Amino acid sequence: MSSSSTAAVIPLRRLPHAEGLALPRHATEHSAGLDLRAAVPTDDPVTLAPGARALVPTGLALALPTGYEGQIRPRSGWAHRHGITVLNSPGTIDADYRGEVQVLLINHGAEAFTIERGARIAQLVVAQHRRVEWRPTDELPASTRGAGGFGSTGTA
Repeated sequence: MSSSSTAAVIPLRRLPHAEGLALPRHATEHSAGLDLRAAVPTDDPVTLAPGARALVPTGLALALPTGYEGQIRPRSGWAHRHGITVLNSPGTIDADYRGEVQVLLINHGAEAFTIERGARIAQLVVAQHRRVEWRPTDELPASTRGAGGFGSTGTA
């Protein structure tokens, strides 16, 4: 896969315990997410019992540009087949964070699940965002939906 001329260039630091692991990459030409891998010791994998959670290291630190965030998202196959998901999904990496990227996983499945070194544990989506300023008002502009909340748009 070739690099796009519109790609954001992001400084990335590989920590010693990630040595030998593949860097995050897009799996296909149109993938939004980059696979993050478990930087756990080969002889000490992480086993999640049903209902348990664990903070799994990736061995990577990033310097996202101002106006960008990293979104940590679950892997759909693990969620579907094993009930493994990102507990605070999506997790957010702020542009001023320089520590190790870690992934908070939880096992919603019925069986224990073991995470080995190098396993693809989550996806990282890098997205632009905007800062906001609030403009207090006594009345909001009308909309078709109005104040309709949960379930108000129907189920079909």
